[in-house]
Amino acid sequence: MAESATYPLHPRSTIRRKHDRGAYDYLTVHSILRDAPILHISFLPSDISDDPFPTTLPMIGAVASFSNPNADPASEILDIYVHAHSASRLMKLPSSSPHATDVADDEDGSPAVPVCVCATLIDGFVLALTPFNHSCNYRSAIVHGYASVVTDEPEKNFALHRITDSVVPQRWDNTRVPPSKAEITSTSVLKIKIESASAKIHVGGPGDDRKDLKDENVTENVWTGVLPVYQVIGDAIPGENNKVQKVPEYIGTWRSQSNLEAEKYAREAALVEEKKKKR
Repeated sequence: MAESATYPLHPRSTIRRKHDRGAYDYLTVHSILRDAPILHISFLPSDISDDPFPTTLPMIGAVASFSNPNADPASEILDIYVHAHSASRLMKLPSSSPHATDVADDEDGSPAVPVCVCATLIDGFVLALTPFNHSCNYRSAIVHGYASVVTDEPEKNFALHRITDSVVPQRWDNTRVPPSKAEITSTSVLKIKIESASAKIHVGGPGDDRKDLKDENVTENVWTGVLPVYQVIGDAIPGENNKVQKVPEYIGTWRSQSNLEAEKYAREAALVEEKKKKR
């Protein structure tokens, strides 16, 4: 398998502390953005004199390329798509913010606003001999980019399709589609073109201080190890108006596979021997 391309280093995305845990390659960053159930989008208000505080919104999103739907996530930069009601604050921001620019414009010339996107997955609670050496196994990605409202109808439909399938694969094609004109009009899609990105990953068990490891009174009375953490998709519960007797196979198959993969990763991450400095 060819080595994944990387995002260029930038002062805002360069990892300094525990830099050995950092990663800048496309595949790692895109995989975390893809697997995180929620993306947190941070932005500045349109008028900082009236409201100086930055805002962060939890949103469902997808990483994809409209120009190349089958793009390899290891070799091509992907865009981030999120959706919300057309009247939402975030969707109005590109056209009202003093921070808007055309630096990220592509074909349609829409204004774009700088945003930060954060995705995090917790894979385990790492319990050490002392509270100060407790940690978490995790995967996180921080992305900076320019967000613009998608105005091209084919791209908007493409994005909504990908966002829907990012929750449950194949869901779009197994619903009442295409969307109505009213649904499309009331929903806006924001495309975030990535300018810089980095990921940080922690795996392994506890790393304890040498003096604690030599103290039998401590080691014989304090349990240490990892509690794997992973998302579990529960049994399907039919809706009040549901008339389909059996849960569709595509849902059941995805649920089983997703649960197995999540547990497998969390347990394997707990067993990785990360390089640690003895203190």
